[in-house]
Amino acid sequence: MASTEVARLAVADLVDAVALSASASWNQNEADWRLMLTLGRARGIRAADASGTERLAASAAALPYGSEFAWVSMVLVLPEFRGRGYATRLLAHALDELAWRGIAAILDATPAGRPIYLPLGFVDCWRFSRYRREAPAAASGSRSPGTAEVSEAIAVRPPRDADWPAILRIDRPAFGADREALLRSLAARLPNAARVAERDGRITGFVFGRDGREATQLGPLLAPDTATARALLEAALSSIDGPVYLDLTDRHADLLPWLQSRGFAFQRPFTRMIRGLRKVPGDPAPIVLVAGPELG
Repeated sequence: MASTEVARLAVADLVDAVALSASASWNQNEADWRLMLTLGRARGIRAADASGTERLAASAAALPYGSEFAWVSMVLVLPEFRGRGYATRLLAHALDELAWRGIAAILDATPAGRPIYLPLGFVDCWRFSRYRREAPAAASGSRSPGTAEVSEAIAVRPPRDADWPAILRIDRPAFGADREALLRSLAARLPNAARVAERDGRITGFVFGRDGREATQLGPLLAPDTATARALLEAALSSIDGPVYLDLTDRHADLLPWLQSRGFAFQRPFTRMIRGLRKVPGDPAPIVLVAGPELG
């Protein structure tokens, strides 16, 4: 990759890509970047630092879901290379390529990023917020607010191979595209946290997760109601000892008292934004936790 030229990233760039995430205190690890390089396309710019050493200075990625839209993410620049327009170039390159292919763009913007994306034609759809738990909350003999008993009619268990058609029948209409490859990858990444919920012998919801550079990330989680969402979260969280991130959609804010009773604290908000679509794909009502700003 020649200096300051935009070029496609490959597996050989994994170490440098993870360094970009670390420089911004983002949670992506090597497995996340490998996933994005396998299922999507990432571009980067290499430049010489003060010592003359050429480094991966900036990145941007696009993860396509079918032929209608792609997820734009990983717009990152090393601190010593900021202010040179690298992020703008890479973002423009990604958006131009998607437009040429007739594919719309979706992204999850921080409050700092949203003013940058609005002039590029992105419009707001809905919001979610990140919450973090440092460690499992101490057990208590009495229930905390929002911790009502989960219905015995809801059974939660690890997924089986035969469950995938039912999982995808829930996910496709909600997300608006087929993301089977992503979900299968997440199920393999963190199998102890992968769960499905059943009611009357029918799968009604699921949750997956993944290991991260700073914390385990739970999501996506799809459920038809709060009781099912709590049952899935309880089961997944019981398998995780260390720090946990989850990205809770605002429409399911009724889960907040329950999460706070388990040690989760607010981190930052995000806005889901679209470009080239009249409305957000799918019906997001069942989406309780998103997979993460980098995955959708």
